[in-house]
Amino acid sequence: MITKVSADGMVVDKVYHPYVTANEREFEWRFMSSQTDEFNLLTQRFGYGHAFWETVALEFYAIGTRNEQNDFELSGYEIETRWMMTQQGQYWADWGWVLELEKQDAKDNYEASLGLLFEKELGRTSLTLNLFAIREWGESIESEWESEFRLQYRYRYLPEIQPSIEIYAGEDFIGIGPGFMGVYRIEGQKQIKWDAGFITEIAHSGKNHTFRFAIEYEF
Repeated sequence: MITKVSADGMVVDKVYHPYVTANEREFEWRFMSSQTDEFNLLTQRFGYGHAFWETVALEFYAIGTRNEQNDFELSGYEIETRWMMTQQGQYWADWGWVLELEKQDAKDNYEASLGLLFEKELGRTSLTLNLFAIREWGESIESEWESEFRLQYRYRYLPEIQPSIEIYAGEDFIGIGPGFMGVYRIEGQKQIKWDAGFITEIAHSGKNHTFRFAIEYEF
């Protein structure tokens, strides 16, 4: 069974944290592989981001998808805005927003997403929640509203190694699995972040696994 809850067919994606560092720039690469009994979908995203204001950052992505000839081709573009609503530790929890607009390259198909971001530190652990409202429309897809939920419960063992449990829910999809993330600080604002997870769908029988990996260079 193919579950499709977003324009690129991926339910499992990045868990966003509600933080922005002033004047920060970054390069990001994301890789996602979703395997079922019927298909194997591979997607990559290459992004550049810049925090133009103290609490607002913009990021631009080129999206590549593997075609039927097993070659990667440009399949879409995305612009993303993140807004840090509260300073870290200012209140009992940290809050933010993320707004995304994606367009398929070959067709006039669009997806807009608005996500509420929440993070709360509990001792040496952190609970992060993302709640998205999604609107799809275009020449070859049905116009409709959808929603997605992402949860990450992370243990801050070391800055470089932070294991987690992740839960994803969307239209006709519930998945759970382990995740890992880490930060390697170089100097000043220069650092490398990495993030990975392996999610298994539990809402239906049959094979449905998603592996995601992301690495960012921030400076």
